[in-house]
Amino acid sequence: MTQTPPAPSHLGDILVVDDTTANLQLLTGMLKGRGYKVRPAPNGETALRAASASPPELVLLDITMPGMDGYEVCRRLKADPKLKEIPVLFISALDESEDKLRAFEVGGVDYVRKPFQLDEVDARVRTHLALRRQQTALKETNARLEELERLRDNLTHMIAHDMKSPLLALRLSLDALRPTLARDDADAQETFGVASDCVGTLVEMITQMLDVSRMEAGQMPLTCACHDLSLLARELHHAHRRAAGERNFALRADSNVEVNVDVPLIRRVIANLLGNAIKFTDPESGSITLSVRGEGASARLEVKDDGPGIARQDQSRIFEKFAQVQGQKARLGSGLGLAFAKMAVEAHGGQIGVVSDVGAGSAFWISLPRVEAKLPPDTLPAPASTLPPR
Repeated sequence: MTQTPPAPSHLGDILVVDDTTANLQLLTGMLKGRGYKVRPAPNGETALRAASASPPELVLLDITMPGMDGYEVCRRLKADPKLKEIPVLFISALDESEDKLRAFEVGGVDYVRKPFQLDEVDARVRTHLALRRQQTALKETNARLEELERLRDNLTHMIAHDMKSPLLALRLSLDALRPTLARDDADAQETFGVASDCVGTLVEMITQMLDVSRMEAGQMPLTCACHDLSLLARELHHAHRRAAGERNFALRADSNVEVNVDVPLIRRVIANLLGNAIKFTDPESGSITLSVRGEGASARLEVKDDGPGIARQDQSRIFEKFAQVQGQKARLGSGLGLAFAKMAVEAHGGQIGVVSDVGAGSAFWISLPRVEAKLPPDTLPAPASTLPPR
């Protein structure tokens, strides 16, 4: 069991740097009297050695010192990865605006003019110590959250990988059983259809989990070829007609909108957008429009529906992994499909987004670089060959 470290017996560890002995003794004595642990340093070299040996929580630093001045001391502190986060509070008799500006430019967080008041110094020291501790606590919390996310992703990947084989075997078994069902047994046919659809959904979800994991690790290479995005849209429109049922399912596509893409990957992206649109529109009166058009150097594909829509405050996170948004009719998405779509589109140098509002439907769009666009050679996008790690 991890033990909580004992609380320090002082308010904070402060390194005070000043070449004037009287000033150094005055600050040291006054701050010690207020409950701080104070380490005096009479010059910049000594201060840097002391900070490197045992980093303080805060540095009070004079500017005008022989040899190495306070500006240079601060620059060196900020250049050291181990010391760069330590707040530096300058205390100086210099009162020109350029002196103060330079102090902040080299990394100082505050500036106190000599002669100083102890209460003022104490107040500023307390403020910057509190800010520093809050920043440290926030970084530690973020590090713990990142580690938990990494463990969750590893566990998800492991479970998904282990589940895929038995589910595929189950799908093959169902396919083998289909011919044995009596054609006139409507209940059996319906039950079999439900089971088959559920297995298919689980296989697709697991495939998305594994693909997202591969994308994040940069382990999914792209095999790109020139293809007409309009032709791909027509193929998918035809393939989804049955699933659309009684919905008004329209296609509007310009001709010859050429893009250089990994066709199977982009096909899955579009199929995902169409599947969501079908899922969240009324099965009898819903309306869905799939459109493709050229927009200068880009090809734009859009899937527009008249479903429940998505609140504006939720639109920025629906493309995140495992993000789920509560819609008016049902929970919007499994939390993987749109994350997969975003990674796949961005790997091609494209963009994805949504225009939506509650009660006004949604329009999901993707934009990809066009092959036919006549651009100067130095502005042409480099073809992506491998999905980059996040």
